[in-house]
Amino acid sequence: MVTQFTPWLSLAGGVMIGLAATALMAMLGRIMGASGLVSGLLRPTSGAEFGWRAALLAGMVSGPLVLLALTGSMPPLQVPSSPMMLVLGGLLVGVGVTYGSGCTSGHGVCGNARLSPRSFVATVSFMLAAFVTVFVVRHLLPGLVGG
Repeated sequence: MVTQFTPWLSLAGGVMIGLAATALMAMLGRIMGASGLVSGLLRPTSGAEFGWRAALLAGMVSGPLVLLALTGSMPPLQVPSSPMMLVLGGLLVGVGVTYGSGCTSGHGVCGNARLSPRSFVATVSFMLAAFVTVFVVRHLLPGLVGG
């Protein structure tokens, strides 16, 4: 499996996520975590709560369409995993964010910016788990994802 190193695009994406998290905190006083956003969307406490969550989710989903409108093409996307592996990965992420009280965006972007010790430990755990997973999938089980 070959991956591309795209530091400038990654930096631009990180800046946009940081700006969105800052804007949400400044305007609504809310922490932007994708897992909390979606779970709150399924069980909103008010119409206003549902509105800002739905708008943020719509922005996340429609982002590629904005890129298409601006550039005339979609970014190349290749998913080397099977649908079963994607479903399994999604379930594992759901379990992980439940036990970790948040996801990478909530802990990694917002929690660390707020100097939360819990978020620092969570982010280090996420990164270590990612390093181990990539090593196992790419070097020990390369046929698992078509690599």
